[in-house]
Amino acid sequence: MLMPVTAPDSAPDGDSVSGNPPVPELPIRTAAFFDLDKTVIAKSSTLAFSKPFFDQGLINRQDVLKSAYAQFLFLMSGADHDQMDRMRSYITNMCTGWNAEQVKSIVNETLHDIVDPLVFAEAASLIADHKLCGRDVVVVSASGEEIVAPIARGLGATHAMATRMVVEDGKYTGDVAFYCYGEGKVEAIRELAAREGYALEYCYAYSDSITDLPMLESVGHPTVVNPDRALRKEALGRGWPVLEFSRPVPIRTRIPAPSGAAVATTVAVGVSALAAGALTYSLLRRFAF
Repeated sequence: MLMPVTAPDSAPDGDSVSGNPPVPELPIRTAAFFDLDKTVIAKSSTLAFSKPFFDQGLINRQDVLKSAYAQFLFLMSGADHDQMDRMRSYITNMCTGWNAEQVKSIVNETLHDIVDPLVFAEAASLIADHKLCGRDVVVVSASGEEIVAPIARGLGATHAMATRMVVEDGKYTGDVAFYCYGEGKVEAIRELAAREGYALEYCYAYSDSITDLPMLESVGHPTVVNPDRALRKEALGRGWPVLEFSRPVPIRTRIPAPSGAAVATTVAVGVSALAAGALTYSLLRRFAF
């Protein structure tokens, strides 16, 4: 069982002798930060929506086939920094002009079917453990905000931080307002910590990818989950805990029926839908399709 942390007395023992009463121990505000894909859920949320988007005419059959192949490659090896950079460029080009209301409608109709069942039982238990210890739980993901937020809410997370895309006149402009990736995750974590009063040296973080090394380094208690080869090497060298999650369980009972608020945000679902083609674009450069 994880144990809550308290701050040490701010007054030294000598102050009591001089007549000043000892300062009582004060609780430290802490949080546990979780990456989403392959850490909390068993596959890539960014690749999951290719079929419904194909059904609605936003992507073509070739994109669907590529997304299935990319999902396989992602599960086998993940994506490195160069691949993620190419993915971001591909996303900004592909989503330009998409109707945000159409995207929201598709997500509203298919969210449960797409994410059920994906959540690792081990991750759900770990999240519950942190909550019992009084820690906030924060999901931090490069996936789109409309996808990340309802999943995080269903898991009982306190906050969700995700990629946000720009919408003007009801359509995606192709610009990214905030890319929640790499150092961007650290920026978001530090801003949230400053706002909520988290002491990051007492906080926890979990991820599977070497691209999240900055996030893991930003807290006092990093742990790697189902790590890729590069992150496993880093973890072993630094003496970080390594966890293996392998039991996905249905999330349907954890996530309430999506409300208007759950899908009303007009940003970043494009990231989730588009990565089917986007990550594939970078990965398939090394493989013949």
